[in-house]
Amino acid sequence: MMQQTPLITQHRAAGAKLVDFAGWEMPIQYSGVVDEYHAVRGRAGLFDVSHMGRISVSGPGSVGFLQYVTTNDVSKISVRSSQYSMVCNPHGGIKDDIFIYHVKPYEFLVCVNASNREKIVAWLLEKVAHVQGCRVRDRSTELAQIAVQGPISRELLIATGMHDVADLNVRQCLEVTAFGGTAVVSRTGYTGELGYELYLPAHLASSAWEALMKVGHPLGLKPAGLGARDLLRLDMGYLLYGNDISEDVSPLEAGAEWVVNFEKGEFVGRSVLWAQRTQGLTRRLVGFELLEKAVPRHGFTILSGDPPGQSIGEVASGNLSPSLQKGVGLGYVPPRYAEPGTTIWIDIRGKSVPAKVVKPPFYKRTRSV
Repeated sequence: MMQQTPLITQHRAAGAKLVDFAGWEMPIQYSGVVDEYHAVRGRAGLFDVSHMGRISVSGPGSVGFLQYVTTNDVSKISVRSSQYSMVCNPHGGIKDDIFIYHVKPYEFLVCVNASNREKIVAWLLEKVAHVQGCRVRDRSTELAQIAVQGPISRELLIATGMHDVADLNVRQCLEVTAFGGTAVVSRTGYTGELGYELYLPAHLASSAWEALMKVGHPLGLKPAGLGARDLLRLDMGYLLYGNDISEDVSPLEAGAEWVVNFEKGEFVGRSVLWAQRTQGLTRRLVGFELLEKAVPRHGFTILSGDPPGQSIGEVASGNLSPSLQKGVGLGYVPPRYAEPGTTIWIDIRGKSVPAKVVKPPFYKRTRSV
């Protein structure tokens, strides 16, 4: 039986098409994937992301613990800030890509992917057993998570009483009183637009959703599902676990060197990642844009042009960007094909379609966030 978020009633009432996503009954779309995509790019979209995992890491030993189990430098996260990072296995493979929120002194909230929640909780509990002064607690069921993304998202939150969000900078977070309780609001997201994520008690999720829709609907806010979310993140070249990254891929191969800090000291997977850095990689994740109208998909073969038709890799993520009206994607290729401007070919159902390697994001905002 599929798991359900606290907002399942709201999804059904809104006519959502519900699908099985990582064992959760989740909305893939409401009014339509492209319609919801344009709502986020033009006005705002409301996403239920309560299927994701939320883990509390607290105590005086929490910074040292997180330094060891993640790749980025946790000491750089000041209170009321957040950081994108990764959890690696001893072989340097990515167990998950995560966000870490420094909510209070010695108190962190770690957001993990839905498909990896149980794996990461078990991994952290195993590692914390040898650490003094640190506690790991899975809070996924007691907290809900709602994302408000789009140009008018700040305006919507202020209209519901969250006036303090006006001063939040990118990747900052704070506790607010809202919807009859206490919530953590962060200026983060997965769309490339101005956006916020709300972490609030699960029993308040329905009232929060309905209050946001009541304020936002007249202004163009629409509920948005996983389909629009995937198009929006691909526009930005953001990584999707299970497609672009996995335990068989390292952060360096995935082009995420910027989340690996070798200077901070020992961490899980460091020796393998250091060897990759010093000895070189055999593959790299690149972005590409098709030069003809077509749609690349996950699993399609990437071909070289010298000699023609030689398989050099595979598409990890791909789709037609509604904003650009061209096929865009991410895929792994040998380093010599990774330079922007390089021509590669995508085998799309037996037809070789030319593409150009480009540096994401594919979609460039015309306004600042």
